[in-house]
Amino acid sequence: MTELSESPAIEIRGVSKIFRDFWLRPRVNAVDSLDITVRKGEVFGLLGPNGSGKSTTIKMLLGLLYPTKGDIAVFGKRPTDVQLKNRIGYLPEESFLYRFLNAGETLDFYGRLFKLNGSERTRRMEMLLEMVGLQGAQFRAVGEYSKGMQRRIGLAQALINDPDLLILDEPTTGLDPLGAKQIKDLIIELKKRGKTVLLCTHLLNEVEDVCDRVAIMYGGKLRAYGAVDDLLTVREAVSIETPSLKATTVEKIRDLIAREEGESARVHVERPRLRLESLFLDVVNKAQSEGIATSGAMSGGRVADFLSFDAPRGRELLDGLVQKVSAPDPSVPVEVMPIRPVQDDQLLTSLTGRKDAGSSSTKVDDAAPAATVDVSRPDEKWTPPVEPTPVAKPTVKDVQSSRTTDKEPDRSILDSMSERKP
Repeated sequence: MTELSESPAIEIRGVSKIFRDFWLRPRVNAVDSLDITVRKGEVFGLLGPNGSGKSTTIKMLLGLLYPTKGDIAVFGKRPTDVQLKNRIGYLPEESFLYRFLNAGETLDFYGRLFKLNGSERTRRMEMLLEMVGLQGAQFRAVGEYSKGMQRRIGLAQALINDPDLLILDEPTTGLDPLGAKQIKDLIIELKKRGKTVLLCTHLLNEVEDVCDRVAIMYGGKLRAYGAVDDLLTVREAVSIETPSLKATTVEKIRDLIAREEGESARVHVERPRLRLESLFLDVVNKAQSEGIATSGAMSGGRVADFLSFDAPRGRELLDGLVQKVSAPDPSVPVEVMPIRPVQDDQLLTSLTGRKDAGSSSTKVDDAAPAATVDVSRPDEKWTPPVEPTPVAKPTVKDVQSSRTTDKEPDRSILDSMSERKP
């Protein structure tokens, strides 16, 4: 273990962040008077339930948000300093990667952002891919990766610039136990190399294994802060750890144990410790019992009534809603009508009935009646159809005149009126 430096990597003094509405009225007090110091070369855990202000604090450290009041310094500079970005590596909670790039192209892209030359980008890319276990899948598109694989390549891109400060937000989300163990070992190794790591996670056993100090937030306020050993040690009790003993020796003191079991029975005496999870839940429960307001999530209750349905009955309902759609039989051929291409000159010839249809002197009568053209036989001469001569229909006046002139109407007129056009 390397000795921690007293020089702070991160210094937060009296920082508050208030989100306001359209009329500039205070809507959410995300961070309230926060005081945190992270020393160089240590692994610091930032903990708290959802909505406690952790993500807001990280965004202010990265210069993505401005504090309403208070001061923030990262390596002695303001978070908005552009040159400071070269010393920071950040793994967000969600891996926002270009899904059509493969692993090598992704690391090469981020290496170009930090203006690394080609040989150095290639060297670092190969080492990082081997470190995160993706050398066998480096040519696959990132969009095809599982969530755990995306977290691995996300961690690699956060380290491509060899940062002095590494900010990890839920680094083991979606990882298998082996991958989670590798991440914890990597954090410990980075600490040995003098890196400063800010770890934000809900898996408290990870924090307990790798962190030197922690800060627990609730409702935007700092509720617990200090070294892990100091926070988890129970001062009011002493525990004695021994090998397997007889039932009669359990109640006896150290000398009695040594006398009954011999000098080989080693006794280890230390103060008992709580699990970090127990401390975390105790801090949150006390804060809730004190009625401290928070814009985040509270302790969960029972499952909603509309979700408490019988499992077999729900399965039957889902099966009834799903209908199978029969796919077309690939063995049945589909008949397609062939289309014969027709040249422009042939088409004009078939329309006009003249061999010189393609010449510029050809004129087409616009008043000619439209007709259906069979383009499948363009060489045959087209003859316009002959329409029958229309027969004038008799009017009512003709019928009346026939009635006035003759006593009996003309039979031909009546017959023509009764005819219907087919």
